[in-house]
Amino acid sequence: MSVRDLIPWGRNNGNQVPTFFRDDDRDPFLSLHREVNRLFDDVLRGFGSGLPSQRGASGLGAGWPNVEISDTGKEIKVTAEVPGLEEKDIEVLLDDGVLTLKGEKRSETEDKEKQFSERYYGRFERRIPLGSEVKEDQVEATFKNGVLTVSLPKTERAQSQVKRIAIRS
Repeated sequence: MSVRDLIPWGRNNGNQVPTFFRDDDRDPFLSLHREVNRLFDDVLRGFGSGLPSQRGASGLGAGWPNVEISDTGKEIKVTAEVPGLEEKDIEVLLDDGVLTLKGEKRSETEDKEKQFSERYYGRFERRIPLGSEVKEDQVEATFKNGVLTVSLPKTERAQSQVKRIAIRS
């Protein structure tokens, strides 16, 4: 079987290419190039990429701010990087086992003639399900050098529910 047999318009009627194809559609490399570009555009669009001006007010991306979560057994610690923000720009909420980080990053200047910017501005909200009961009255949040740290001590009940499972070989 030759490659020509795989092309639907090349089987029965010779080498005729349908007239609805443009000249550049016959070039398999150009066609592949266009398809790969389209796939990357589709994937990156799903992650909130694009120019900041195209992102809108909530365009900081689904995962912003970046967080680090650790569980020591006695407490859960959530650390979030929020560069360029101050304490007054951030709100920390705890409701029904979900930690919510809210805030807004504002532009320092109102430059109407700005043509391009890779800086992020706008509101953000990040919800983190904790999965454990915490002592809500002992939760502490600290902010230093653009890093927010929230310490959530676990209840005694949540600490006792941890069960170590032996691994067999």
